[in-house]
Amino acid sequence: MRNLNDFIIFAHVVDHKGFAPAARVLNVPKSTLSKRVAELEKTLGVRLINRTSRRFTMTEIGEDFYRHAAAMLIEAEAAEAVVKGRLAEPSGTVRITASVPTAQMTLAGLLPQLALTYPKMRVVLHATDRFVDLIQEGFDIAVRDHFASLPDSGLVQRRVAADVIWLVAAPSYLARKGVPFGPDDLGGHDGLLSSLVSDGWTLRHQDGAAVSARPKPRFVADESHVLLEAALSGLGITALPHKLCRAEIENGSLVRVLPEWQAGLVTTTLLMPHRRGQLPSVRAVVDFIADRLAGG
Repeated sequence: MRNLNDFIIFAHVVDHKGFAPAARVLNVPKSTLSKRVAELEKTLGVRLINRTSRRFTMTEIGEDFYRHAAAMLIEAEAAEAVVKGRLAEPSGTVRITASVPTAQMTLAGLLPQLALTYPKMRVVLHATDRFVDLIQEGFDIAVRDHFASLPDSGLVQRRVAADVIWLVAAPSYLARKGVPFGPDDLGGHDGLLSSLVSDGWTLRHQDGAAVSARPKPRFVADESHVLLEAALSGLGITALPHKLCRAEIENGSLVRVLPEWQAGLVTTTLLMPHRRGQLPSVRAVVDFIADRLAGG
């Protein structure tokens, strides 16, 4: 019978990107880990890892084997969680990834509350605008704010919130350029746009009608906070999620333009590897975020 501990050792070595880091975390001699993985390779009759003095890489079959070994490790963690009562009080580390704007606008106010609610849980947030492979990089949850539908990636998707996008401008701009009364009027206004390849917005009326609006491109930035500051300076009209400009609308530094129209929706979706989503701690985090955003 195969030694399943070797499967788990292999998964830990890959997760920690080498024998030495895994040895430190597991408090096991590096030579022991290397020996067990070598024995596993001998038993399977394949090479799982390419070893050099400077690099640690998996073979193609090693990558396939890792996915199953990692799944087995997750199942073992879930079994242990039940025994230790994690269903009653979630604990352990939950790793979350999100873009920088999503971390700032969506998670900054939630994760400290989460940590206070579950004192035995360790929350790790990685904010980055690069593409993150949840499975290969060992993340439990990705929080995505997106305009279009997400592609089918084989991950579990849970939509938790949608935020309307408004057209807004500073009172000083509208006083100088005039207030538009319909989408056609936007052609004579300065637009603060979010994309070099888009020259305007698709607007949807509250009665369901949809039209295209094409302002004069005055300023382009693919970062919402930059567009917010540009609008506050009186540079032109822009489209922003409600949650980003809500305070400015309330204090009067920005006003809605064409309030009967909206410029789309920003959807917040949680993504999880199938088996990771079964862990009690991960389920607790997902439910916490979903409940707060749904109420918010």
